[in-house]
Amino acid sequence: MTSNTVNSNLKPSAFTSDQEIRWCPGCGNYAILAQVKKVLADLNIPRRNIVFVSGIGCSSRFPYYLDTYGFHGIHGRALPIATGIKLARPDLSVWVVTGDGDGLSIGGNHLLHAIRRNIDINILLFNNRIYGLTKGQYSPTSEQGKKTKTSPHGVIDYPLRALSVAIGAEATFAARSVDIDHTHLSMVLHRAALHKGTSFVEIYQNCRIFNDGAFTYATDKSVRDDHRLILQNGQPLVFGKNNNKGIVLRDSEPQIVDLNGRYSASDLLVHDERTQEPTLAYMLSRMYYPDFPEPMGVFRAVARPCYNEQLDKFSVPVPMPQEIDHALEALYASGEVWEVAG
Repeated sequence: MTSNTVNSNLKPSAFTSDQEIRWCPGCGNYAILAQVKKVLADLNIPRRNIVFVSGIGCSSRFPYYLDTYGFHGIHGRALPIATGIKLARPDLSVWVVTGDGDGLSIGGNHLLHAIRRNIDINILLFNNRIYGLTKGQYSPTSEQGKKTKTSPHGVIDYPLRALSVAIGAEATFAARSVDIDHTHLSMVLHRAALHKGTSFVEIYQNCRIFNDGAFTYATDKSVRDDHRLILQNGQPLVFGKNNNKGIVLRDSEPQIVDLNGRYSASDLLVHDERTQEPTLAYMLSRMYYPDFPEPMGVFRAVARPCYNEQLDKFSVPVPMPQEIDHALEALYASGEVWEVAG
């Protein structure tokens, strides 16, 4: 991350582009865009040193709506583009905005390898459990039984769990938030931006047209405290409207207990986002509604060398342009067949 005190007076509005926003009224993307602008202003990075890369989908319109550099790629290919940008210009702050379809379906393989390489980029995956741009087909994260235009009798696939995939690929930073929880989302995005290495953030995002209310259990103030678990490093796993429930580990599996005298906070699992062993983070990523409260926050944040740092160790001198031209000319003129020395 590059800092520059000259920009200390940047406001979120400074990142607003002149493009008309073309999301549906009430789309969760508006809330996410607002928090991204706020975090960019807080980071104090010159706009010329920020790049947003996207693939295809509603979320992938993001680069148009930010007054930074941007690259609107093709379906599922945002991560190879972002990787190339970061390797060529390691001084840039590189962000990838993708969706559950773009990032986990056609782009799933690129996602795995970007994460395992620990390239110093920030990946924001908007999960609305539906294909919104193409009008309501089921996506890799759609829940079983969901009826859509492409699953009129209900989805039979098991849903892909984005955070489980990221942690399984050895993500050094993995987190989750929700579009309308502004304070929590801002905190998560800020921490992701400061992380050195790949940061992966899953954001629950409401698609008002094709999957409205998919995350009501985690956003409705009347029920959300019983259905989500706010992760705090070094703190026991407590949840509930009155903080009267918690998570214990029994026979290697998480279980919900009531804090009613038999169990106290000292009996509960304690969250540790910085342990190198990802087992606890992975277990948390497997807790989902309605069987468990869904964890929100930073699941894992560990240090590991970045891919671009490792690559620098094997860099070789780059020939001058005239040397390249001369070598290519000689090669082309050498005949129909040539050998490349080892």
